[in-house]
Amino acid sequence: MGLFNSISSIFRGRDAPTDRTSGSAYSFFMGGSTSGKRVNERTAMQMTAVYSCVRILSEAVAGLPLQFYRYTADGGKEKAVDHPLYFLLHDEPNPEMTSFVFRETLMTHLLLWGNAYSQIIRNARGEIIALYPLMPDRMTVNRDGDGQLYYEYNMSTDDAHTLKGATVRLQPHDVLHIPGLGFDGLVGYSPIAMAKNAIGMAIACEEYGAKFFANGAAPSGVLEHPGTIKDPSRVRESWQSTFGGSVNANKVAVLEEGMKYTPISISPNEAQFLETRKFQIDEIARIFRVPPHMVGDLEKSSFSNIEQQSLEFVKYTLDPWVARWEQAMVRALLTPEEKKTYFFKFNVDGLLRGDYQSRMNGYATARQNGWMSANDIRELENLDRIPEEAGGDLYLINGNMTKLEDAGIFAAGASESTASEPEDTGQSRDKPPEQRKRGYS
Repeated sequence: MGLFNSISSIFRGRDAPTDRTSGSAYSFFMGGSTSGKRVNERTAMQMTAVYSCVRILSEAVAGLPLQFYRYTADGGKEKAVDHPLYFLLHDEPNPEMTSFVFRETLMTHLLLWGNAYSQIIRNARGEIIALYPLMPDRMTVNRDGDGQLYYEYNMSTDDAHTLKGATVRLQPHDVLHIPGLGFDGLVGYSPIAMAKNAIGMAIACEEYGAKFFANGAAPSGVLEHPGTIKDPSRVRESWQSTFGGSVNANKVAVLEEGMKYTPISISPNEAQFLETRKFQIDEIARIFRVPPHMVGDLEKSSFSNIEQQSLEFVKYTLDPWVARWEQAMVRALLTPEEKKTYFFKFNVDGLLRGDYQSRMNGYATARQNGWMSANDIRELENLDRIPEEAGGDLYLINGNMTKLEDAGIFAAGASESTASEPEDTGQSRDKPPEQRKRGYS
């Protein structure tokens, strides 16, 4: 009976949950790591590799052209420039920031906290008039007694001076929520939290290197005296003030009274200090799936493969993030009726473009085979259109090409004409050429 009671309680909890979601319950556990260094979103950003990865991805998503389309009656698509959402997402989501800054901010939240939240402001008619970013570390995703999701946001004096420490409850239709990778499909987990030990080790290596140079870029050691020193702390402080610090590096030490300096530490080279730091940079780039050459590590990059690595960055790194953005915006910003007609699209074609010669060769193939016009090509190259009367919208093919079925008809006609000619008995060889050609006897 106890087993059945446990199972029934599980299903009751699933049907009517009252606790917060499992993803929302995840915490940093005070940010500690096995290296002994405190790791959170802000300390992690002090690492150059983390800062570089976050900046690369956030600026890449923010710099992509974001278009708002509608399906046309003929099965095509067109920009919905007359829809209010086009201006909000393409130009100004709110009066305080541009579209680039808005998307850069949300992408930074998504990379550091695993979630990006934005409050949706509507007018009295229910139309969206503004989008404002919300800090992920002050947002909690909960369920009510009926199992419905809601969002709780802790206000601060930075948000509104009239609300101090207040908690605002927002409904799902009032929040644009872009979750990252998570376990419950509702709330994403912070990549910084999940990889805090790797980042903590990188912070520890960086701090070790800084202290190494601060202590004179020389191994620590022991000062030996043949007798007894009455005040060893004074001798230690005198030695540190004279030879400690990078400004005192390589000074010549003069030892008196038979003192002897004995180093007790191995050099950073022998400890593979630089190799460890380089590996941690690769480790952080691996967390964000950023090619090493984009964070300044060109050891495994060359002119022959760096373009391919850039294409892989678009396909395997940017595309999943772009898909999260597009689907989250469709879910939160469009009505059920609008979802049948409208859609959002990030244009990544510019990042997939090859060099000039490769593009021209591809355009030539498309033009000669009839599936691109001159204006199609000029639009991709950001050139002005050729007027329609001048042939800018014509689709052309090579004149020496024909359909296979037409070639078969021609061959059949040729064989029939050959069969209708009389058999040559050899007597016509003596006749004039024009008579032999016409089959005269």
